[in-house]
Amino acid sequence: MLENGVQNVYVLGDNEGIVLRALEAFKDEFEKPPKDRQPGDKWMLQGPLEYIPPVEVEVVCERQAIPLHENEGIYVRNTKNGQVRAVIGQTYMLGEDEELWDKSLPAIVKTLLSTDRDAAADRGDWINPSKKKKMDSDDEDDWDPNKVVTFQVPHNAAVQIYDYKSKKSRVVFGPDLVMLGPDEHFTQLSLSAGKPKKGNKIRSIALLLGPDFTTDQIIVETADHARLQLELSYNWHFQVNDSMSDKEKSRIFSVADFVGDLCKAMASRIRGAVSSVSFDDFHKNSALIIQQAVFGLDQETKKPREHLLFSANNLAVTSVDIKSVEPVDQRTRDSLQKSVTLAIEITTQSQEAAAKREAERIEQEAKGKLERQRITDEALAEKERKLLISLQAESAAVESTGQAKAEAISRAEASKIEAEAAVAAARLKAEALKIETDSELERMTSAREADIKFTLEQNKMEVEKMQEMAKIESDKFKSMVDVLGTETIRAIASGPQDQQVKLLQSLGLQSTLITDGRTPINLLNTATGLLGSLNQGSVQ
Repeated sequence: MLENGVQNVYVLGDNEGIVLRALEAFKDEFEKPPKDRQPGDKWMLQGPLEYIPPVEVEVVCERQAIPLHENEGIYVRNTKNGQVRAVIGQTYMLGEDEELWDKSLPAIVKTLLSTDRDAAADRGDWINPSKKKKMDSDDEDDWDPNKVVTFQVPHNAAVQIYDYKSKKSRVVFGPDLVMLGPDEHFTQLSLSAGKPKKGNKIRSIALLLGPDFTTDQIIVETADHARLQLELSYNWHFQVNDSMSDKEKSRIFSVADFVGDLCKAMASRIRGAVSSVSFDDFHKNSALIIQQAVFGLDQETKKPREHLLFSANNLAVTSVDIKSVEPVDQRTRDSLQKSVTLAIEITTQSQEAAAKREAERIEQEAKGKLERQRITDEALAEKERKLLISLQAESAAVESTGQAKAEAISRAEASKIEAEAAVAAARLKAEALKIETDSELERMTSAREADIKFTLEQNKMEVEKMQEMAKIESDKFKSMVDVLGTETIRAIASGPQDQQVKLLQSLGLQSTLITDGRTPINLLNTATGLLGSLNQGSVQ
């Protein structure tokens, strides 16, 4: 009789196996050719087969083949030599001297590796509320330490992986899938955040290469001891290309907190530049002063350089945006407000002076045109006067030859001159009257157009008002009708008639004639009709 009672027969499929251990020395007849087993020997049988273990054999455990996708893997540890390796992309069954190995990772790395997180959007060691599904205890249960750790590197990002066994690191650029080896770990990034920047606010394993921006608040002091709070935004990116070597590419991870280092370096440069200028100069030329402090001056062009490169990690700053400048103390704030008010007043006064000068220029041009017209008129009058004098001389010369002829000629010439002068004067008066009439007509036309436009707008508003009132009345009547109901309205309308009908029915009248007393009725015909109907009824 068996020591443990009746034992089961093991029926193994294609992807199944059992691990056996010899309890005592015996000759294993199941193997072909037979093998001698010593106490403590371990071996494994793989299906498909049926196996009945003898009394000298102990079944240690059963094994199942683990199917793995090309992007999946497991960590396997050899129990004899302790070596750990990763098996990826194949269906694998553990051997008799192998076991699954648990890879330990920090809790923050597990959080950052969560599939519900976006390396670009969900920055930091917090969980996005819209993606949080379970509590931390549930997350621990979902984590499988035997599986190969994978991470999808997003586009335009990089991840550094360090192998503690070979003492080497490698940098993977996205988009790509990273699979950690047994001795490999991610390089964690602890970045500064907030305004002003504070350290260890953002935890990440993916380094975004940019272009991106960083906003910071700093307090500066001018040469005249005015303290200002500046809010600045720096545009940056990492200069990395395919032609670089692996060592040069890994330099982007050489600064653990590149955001804090960037903001501290920028703040130091800006404070040094602002401390050497007065408040008024900084208020007028703040953008130029900060750009020169950050980027420096080009010795050839004497203009600020286009970018600033940090050689330690190949970080390039391309622009600086001044989002706000606010005084820290009340005295400086009042001075700034006074300066702004004064600048506004100066601008207003300059605009008023420019408008006044333009009006004076137009007035002078009008006076000049009038003066030129007056001079032209006087020249024409002098020309006519000259002609008159010449005619008078001719008249005096002719007078000696004959008084009658001279008088006739002189009267004729005088009449001609007077007529021409009258014509010229009438022409000038007509032109002046035309100018006045045109100006008055233009003024009246503008006034009429303004009145018409006002009337149209008023009528339009009145029409809209009437439409709205009509709509309101219609809605009111409709609401009243809806509230009362069609049956109620029908009952109200036919109520008096129904009451009269019921009254007549109660009196037992079969025929009635109702009149208002103003309409004449032929009673004979009416009686005849009534009697005729009665006779017909009696005949029937």
